[in-house]
Amino acid sequence: MPPETTEIQSNKGILLKAVNLSRKFDRRPIFKNVNFELRPGSATAITGRNGSGKSTLIKIIANLLIQSSGTIDLYDGSTKIKKEAVYRYMGFVSPYLNLYDEFSGYENLKIISDIRGSGHGNIDNVLKRVGLFNRRDDLLKIYSSGMKQRLKIAFAILHDPQILLLDEPTSNLDLEGISVVDDISNEYKKDRILIIATNDAHERSLCDREISINPDA
Repeated sequence: MPPETTEIQSNKGILLKAVNLSRKFDRRPIFKNVNFELRPGSATAITGRNGSGKSTLIKIIANLLIQSSGTIDLYDGSTKIKKEAVYRYMGFVSPYLNLYDEFSGYENLKIISDIRGSGHGNIDNVLKRVGLFNRRDDLLKIYSSGMKQRLKIAFAILHDPQILLLDEPTSNLDLEGISVVDDISNEYKKDRILIIATNDAHERSLCDREISINPDA
């Protein structure tokens, strides 16, 4: 089995680095030449008009889509993380994530923890964190849209990732649910990397820097 990391120059901590990152669909540019270097203790908003590619960019960061050109790399100390191991470092929340309606909230988290090989020890904790512990045995098909969004947040933090990626995280949430997102975001940006793709002013306020990908008019 090939190693999951490759030695590079000596560094400390996590570094997420993009160089001239671009994406096209059917030869039409979505965004181009996006550059950034992000380290723990940062919170970054990806902003742009509808259709500018915010969700596309965050999916590329999460290694769920491939860029058309440019590079994006994750470093851990003196090593460059192999693409197939990036998921261990990242938690991802998106409106497009699919859940299993025929299973309970707890069973959904158990399935993903089995896939990741992270064990079940943290499931109760994250369910309490997102306010779903008392509904953990209910089938997902009777969850409200807001409850499903909370479960997606639980998915993302279940393995205690170093990078948290949130795509429109407060969609479908009530005030209590928004407070959950706020608390988790404020915790993560203290000593890890937080990235939020958003056009929402409140979600933008959780971040201290911005990547704007509005295409040329």
